[in-house]
Amino acid sequence: MTEKNTEDLGYATKANSKQQEAIFSTDGPLLIIAGPGSGKTFTLVERIVYLIKSKGVTPESLFVVTFTDKAARELTTRISNRLNDLDIKFNLNEMYLGTFHSICLRILEDFREFTRLKRNFTMFDQFDQQYFLYQRINEFRSVPDAQLVMGDDYTGRWKQSEQLLKWINKVGEEALDPVQLEIAPDVEVRALAACYHKYQELLHENNCLDFSGIQYEALQLMEKHPEVLAELRKKFSYLMVDEYQDTNTIQERILLLLANDHQNLCVVGDDDQGLYRFRGATIRNILEFPYLFPPGTCKQVTLSINYRSHPDIIRFYNEWMQAQEWTDGTKQFRYSKTIAPREEEFPHVPTVVRLSAADEQDGNAKWHAEILNFLHALKNTKDLEDWNQIAFLFRSVKNSKVVALARFLESQGVPVYSPRSNMFFEREEIRLMIGALIFLFPQFPRVRQWDANVTLDVWNYYDHNCFQAFVNELRKPENKRLLDWARPLAKNHIVLAQNADYAFSGLFYQLLQFPLFSRYLSDEALQGVDKGRAARNLATFSKLITKFEYLHYVSVFNPTYLEKNLRDLFNQFLRFLMDGGIGEYEDEAEYAPKGCVSFLTIHQSKGLEFPVVVCGSLEAVPRKQHTALDELLEDGGYLSKPRFEPLEHIKHFDFRRLFYTAFSRPQNLLVLAAQERKGRGKSPSKYFENFFYALPAWRNPAFDLSQLSFEVIKEINLKREYSFTSHITLFENCAEQYRFFKELEFAPIRVSPMLFGTLVHQTIEDIHKTILRGEEHAISTDVIRSWFSANYAMLSKKERVYLAPSSLQAALQHILRYYERENGHWDRIKEAEVEISLVKDQYILKGSVDLIRGEYNTVEIVDFKSEKKPDMEKDRERLSQYQHQLEVYAHLVEERTGQKVSKMHLYYTGEDSGNPYVTFTKDNHAISKTIAQFDEIVARIERQDYQLAARPAKLCQNCDMRAYCDNKNWKFRQTNT
Repeated sequence: MTEKNTEDLGYATKANSKQQEAIFSTDGPLLIIAGPGSGKTFTLVERIVYLIKSKGVTPESLFVVTFTDKAARELTTRISNRLNDLDIKFNLNEMYLGTFHSICLRILEDFREFTRLKRNFTMFDQFDQQYFLYQRINEFRSVPDAQLVMGDDYTGRWKQSEQLLKWINKVGEEALDPVQLEIAPDVEVRALAACYHKYQELLHENNCLDFSGIQYEALQLMEKHPEVLAELRKKFSYLMVDEYQDTNTIQERILLLLANDHQNLCVVGDDDQGLYRFRGATIRNILEFPYLFPPGTCKQVTLSINYRSHPDIIRFYNEWMQAQEWTDGTKQFRYSKTIAPREEEFPHVPTVVRLSAADEQDGNAKWHAEILNFLHALKNTKDLEDWNQIAFLFRSVKNSKVVALARFLESQGVPVYSPRSNMFFEREEIRLMIGALIFLFPQFPRVRQWDANVTLDVWNYYDHNCFQAFVNELRKPENKRLLDWARPLAKNHIVLAQNADYAFSGLFYQLLQFPLFSRYLSDEALQGVDKGRAARNLATFSKLITKFEYLHYVSVFNPTYLEKNLRDLFNQFLRFLMDGGIGEYEDEAEYAPKGCVSFLTIHQSKGLEFPVVVCGSLEAVPRKQHTALDELLEDGGYLSKPRFEPLEHIKHFDFRRLFYTAFSRPQNLLVLAAQERKGRGKSPSKYFENFFYALPAWRNPAFDLSQLSFEVIKEINLKREYSFTSHITLFENCAEQYRFFKELEFAPIRVSPMLFGTLVHQTIEDIHKTILRGEEHAISTDVIRSWFSANYAMLSKKERVYLAPSSLQAALQHILRYYERENGHWDRIKEAEVEISLVKDQYILKGSVDLIRGEYNTVEIVDFKSEKKPDMEKDRERLSQYQHQLEVYAHLVEERTGQKVSKMHLYYTGEDSGNPYVTFTKDNHAISKTIAQFDEIVARIERQDYQLAARPAKLCQNCDMRAYCDNKNWKFRQTNT
């Protein structure tokens, strides 16, 4: 460590010697093994700051990969805060910072013309992907020997789609060669190749891209197009990857391609916390990393000082890992290390204890009572300030015993935060909403049973948990208005003779007006201990309903298809969701909500810390995760590398890593909890037994809770992103609308997408991008027409909205007119469709500029409007709003590029005779005023101030929440008269 380096960073007292070594080692390959609580994120942040401050690295040359979107946001926030402290101007938007998937998607969008992807492709999440397979399962059943991959038909469509999803994703994540699979001697492998081929056909036909396919397409892009790879290599000077132990084969190949000759590749991780094998991750990536480079060139730094936990906790999990044999005699499957505590005075009291109770005949009473007693004993110490300082960790939170414990604690006044416990469809608000939808269709019992021989388990849930619960509520006097509204509507639905002007989503929004549902949306409910869980669950339901309508082509109720719509919704879509499970709302900025104990999976807890951790699931034993098909793929040499860990050891290695992750989460107290049981399903299992009974019981007089002090949960100050059109304008127009559609995330019904304007914008963008590639000579009116046709075909297919021939012709004229006017002046174009952002003290300001053009040292920004030029007097208010938008864009462009903006233009493509421009001269004073106003609005949003001075009547006419607001105002008037 040199004196100069210490001065550069200005925090020599904050970083220990190993952290400093990692921070200043910037050139060549670097492996950082970061044990639990060792300051990994701090080290990453300071390494990036050092590259920027002392090495003069430009933002676009940094490639930083995190494991989750939340981690990316936290890293962005911490880097920006650090740069602000050092008064360094740096545009983080230019960094390629995010998950592998988000960065690969950004690269695909930058170079889309080199890929198979067409514009307006549909991006699948895991649910979309599996439901896509579920809907088309018969096409896969017809593939020869497909049952060897996805199971026999009697296992059911959902199970088959789940298996199919797993194997199709494995081909993508492992970058297996489909051609090699097709000619395999093993029939199972050939069947997998055929299923994968069928799936790819369907994706191409529907212009879709799935989650695992993002990385595969990015790899293909780099391997098949050397000019693209060369450009990316030139762009990225420094690459950093967090949680490297959870990367897969395809991710390693992408990194090695990008690192190229400079090899400035830094990977950070902990081989002891490799948990994601089931997603294709391989621990070999981190264990073999040094051997990817010439001997002696890869520097290795181990961060082994734990700043999180009491020494007794550290001792315990060190012993847990040392109890496993990590070699097969030829290879090591773990980096040898011992985690050490920080130098500090700690209370001399055991901080790893056991909690147990035995129930007879599988009852839970004693077990539940013991847990409750322990929680109250903690609370009575006076040092525990909030339930959120306690986390329960389990192998699965969907387990019936775990769910029963959560319900018991809530019944005893201990709120539980458990968003992944599959309790979505048990929640009262969801059961009542489904019950209401059933009530509105009296034909439901008849139409749901399409086959007299079929009985679905879900019908019992519909009848008793949903429909009956709703009917019981309707009998109450306070719900008379709801009954008076619902009864005639139900009668109309049973004899529907012509198209309605609504579908299921329309009924959903109508139902929110009545107190049975509006009570969940009140300010009191949203401020409650569960942070408005019911409101957010209803918002999730709105997204599910609108997704159903999109996937099943339902725009309005049609008499011909109504019965089919009902069958599809209740027998297929909702049933699929119930089988698969739906998670409840999780706040990224608050992983441990105040007032609640957390029930989390061990996977979910990774990267988190809690003062008190209660680790359950001690009945667990190592379990085999590989199948016969896995063995065939490995033994047949279809994987890109031969097998690494011996198959017989994998389950034991993964078992140790899983519980090591759990044991290393607590700061002050670790509790091993077991509902003791002998015989089959023994608890604790033999793998925990010796550790468990060697610990003092929490009731042992030698263990004094009052000797312990408990940390408070750290706040994660994640900066939120705000844009002018999506946030500021929406909030200014109607704060209530913002609350529903942005804050609570209700899904608006897509009544009339802006197809015309999008089509015009996209085709003008094609013109600009071609010019920026230096291919102006390739543009002609015929080429523009072909772009226009291709854009319309893909856009209309995706949006399922179509333009009349006259509208289509008018849109084309907008584009051709622009081309004719501007042809010959293309040399002024600098950039097109520019996504820009600025990290401010409290938030991230974002915008999208249609066109930047200019000469000499100034630039002009242009925003396209696909309409006729407005009347300058009559539309003064709207033009003023557009001017503010352009002022924000001007501010972003100047901050991002350092170039001065001289003018700002609105360009009206619909203007057929006069001047299509409305021009504003840039005024720094006006811009400052606009940005200050922006800051003020963001501050209102952040403090959740959604008060309205008056309802915006024009907006209300087409707002999905109109009925709710009408009723809210009606109640307000009734109360005040």
